[in-house]
Amino acid sequence: MLKVGSNGKSESVKEFDFTHKDFERVRGLIYQRAGISLTESKQEMVYSRLARRLRASHMSSFGEYLDALERGHDPAEWEAFTNALTTNLTSFFREEHHFPLLAEYAASLKEPITVWCSASSTGEEPYSIAITLCEAFKSLNPPATVIATDIDTNVLSTASKGVYNIDRLDKMSNERVKKYFLRGKGEQDGLVRVRPELRNMIEFKQLNLLSDSWPISGAFDVIFCRNVMIYFDKPTQKKILHRFAPLLKPHGLLFVGHSENFSYLTDLFHLRGKTVYELSR
Repeated sequence: MLKVGSNGKSESVKEFDFTHKDFERVRGLIYQRAGISLTESKQEMVYSRLARRLRASHMSSFGEYLDALERGHDPAEWEAFTNALTTNLTSFFREEHHFPLLAEYAASLKEPITVWCSASSTGEEPYSIAITLCEAFKSLNPPATVIATDIDTNVLSTASKGVYNIDRLDKMSNERVKKYFLRGKGEQDGLVRVRPELRNMIEFKQLNLLSDSWPISGAFDVIFCRNVMIYFDKPTQKKILHRFAPLLKPHGLLFVGHSENFSYLTDLFHLRGKTVYELSR
């Protein structure tokens, strides 16, 4: 809806009132729930995403919605609230420099490799890991297991299906596409599905990095936690890193995002390569 402001220009009218107090309540709840630190610049994003939840819940105001949420009688709505505020930006072989190092490391091991992808989003990252491991071992059934987790149950459902628009593969070589994906036909034209061998390598699980207990157990050779920590404050980052360390095998590797630097947070890890850390023992 538009209205004309005092300056003569059109201004949008929000469907729901959304005060700064409402925004602060949302910030507090998502931080408590998922460790996500929302900056002031995210206010419009929060309104846009949660307004959908108000409509779906037949609520007339943010205050009413947040009151109901805090009463805690609807676990499904807590899940929807968290999913709505989780950012999922991903692509196949994103930050490509990591994957040759993963392949080299996997090939050097004298035993099966286990990788934890701790923020799998819609699946492009764990499937990229699986493809890399197939190539490292020159087999569609390599001695490898990938555990892929995410807090967002919606993206996990997409990841588990392994079906993508073919445009998602536009930066991948034709050789890789032909080897690791099955093209859809008829009504499925324009879609691809990952090969069942890749899907069988990966176990998808819902996991909140802030939960007191995680539904996984080590020891892992590699942990991918890329472009996740940027949403957490420094104390939360440090806490998660200290929980990662016992889950890694000696000299295990931690892959992080291009803008993330943890050297000053803990002496548990030392930098091995570009945004790749090795567990110090």
